[in-house]
Amino acid sequence: MDSRRLLRTSAIAAATAGLLISGCSSGSSSTSATASPHAATKAGPPDAPTAEALAPYYTQKLSWRACGVAKFECATMKAPLDYAKPAGPSIDLAVARVKATGPGKRIGSLLVNPGGPGGSAVGYLQSYAGIGYPAPVRARYDMVAVDPRGVARSAPVECLSGKEMDAYTEVDQTPDDAAEQAALAKAFKDFANGCEAKSGKILPHVSTVEAARDMDILREVLGDQKLHYVGASYGTFLGATYAELFPARTGRLVLDGAMDPSLSSLDMNRDQTAGFETAFQSFAADCVKRKECPLGTDSPADASDRLRRFFKAVDAKPIPTGQSRRLGEALATTGVIAAMYDQAAWPELRTALSRAMNGDGAGLLALADSYYERDASGKYANLMFANAAVNCLDLPPSFSGPADVTAALPSFEQASPVFGDGFAWSGLNCTYWPVKATGTPHRIEARGAAPILVVGTTRDPATPYKWAESLAAQLSSGTLLTYEGDGHTAYGRGSDCIDTAINTYLLDGAPPVKKKRCS
Repeated sequence: MDSRRLLRTSAIAAATAGLLISGCSSGSSSTSATASPHAATKAGPPDAPTAEALAPYYTQKLSWRACGVAKFECATMKAPLDYAKPAGPSIDLAVARVKATGPGKRIGSLLVNPGGPGGSAVGYLQSYAGIGYPAPVRARYDMVAVDPRGVARSAPVECLSGKEMDAYTEVDQTPDDAAEQAALAKAFKDFANGCEAKSGKILPHVSTVEAARDMDILREVLGDQKLHYVGASYGTFLGATYAELFPARTGRLVLDGAMDPSLSSLDMNRDQTAGFETAFQSFAADCVKRKECPLGTDSPADASDRLRRFFKAVDAKPIPTGQSRRLGEALATTGVIAAMYDQAAWPELRTALSRAMNGDGAGLLALADSYYERDASGKYANLMFANAAVNCLDLPPSFSGPADVTAALPSFEQASPVFGDGFAWSGLNCTYWPVKATGTPHRIEARGAAPILVVGTTRDPATPYKWAESLAAQLSSGTLLTYEGDGHTAYGRGSDCIDTAINTYLLDGAPPVKKKRCS
């Protein structure tokens, strides 16, 4: 299993399944040299660019056009490749929108991001948010998305071919000896080298800080005084970073499935390991109550033991899948992990495990392929490439080499007897990255920002609930909204209590009462 702090939402996977998402990066933009009144302050670190230097970007005009999905418009926005050199080369960012439907007075634009990092915001908008968000919200906001730099239609990071990715996803991530450790390290090195060879120009410039600065340019060219935003999973870190850089321009921010920016990469990986263990125990407790449970009907502990034995069996002897690829431990574990994001996937997981335990790995392979965004032709979306590129730039690596992983294994195994080894070894992915990290763990307070709504789910696998508690406490204007339940993120997942609280905040600007809990 290859976690890589992949904090994607289940909503994006569910929303895009079976739907054709049109490309929207061929619009055009023009620029002007007149400074914008809304871009007049210097934000962020000492080397942040001035408003004057960025004026051509803040005053550009987007050329909107139809883009293959009814009522949606697309355009291309320009941003500096390097914010330290705003007069240097630019990059093109794909933007999409669907205008407010009415009735009611238009509030402004509502920018959405589904997480990842690496999830396509444009795809999410066209297949879910722009048509599936509550009607009262879509009535009063233009729904807008921009693919972050390095992602999908916005100067995408590329690393490996489809066949190379197939081999990469099959590498044993629970090495049993020095030779297997060396093979895993080589796989990470080859991945990093592929990214450098194919995307060396963009790799140093896909940080979350730069993506947040891009969002402020978009806010201005859309004509909004404040940025209104719904971010899920990694999108919460992107939104919190925006609030840190531009507190005076922060409007209504919903941060659903929150990350904790104060954590190191190692602590984040270990917390997420525990989060997936919590989610699996919830699945196991449900499964053993059912007579068809492939993990037995005795207890969750017995179910865990059966799953571990299954993983060891397919590690020793991969099973057929009905195609050229066989299901080994790495892909089997990824398939199980994929189903932890949403309890709606639990029936599919039970069926897939039943088939796999009878020698047919097709179901678990399908779940793993959905996680990696691999299509039937063997082509991968750039999700995993962008995910590594952003994560490895945002935080220093968890480990300096295999010896560090070996030393940390007991703490990961304690966090999750089922997934601990795989999550620990996946922390090597940034060790060999060709670009040094530019970000560091730090608290985000965003003093001066309007009220910000942080949403946490108590049994969230990918963003543990305590992260939401921590971010809400860090933000000077943060309010925590709790969903007592399973799955990753809470908005639009069936809780009327959660949806009503978030809708009220987006429409009226009033956050829920402190410590509000929903089920």
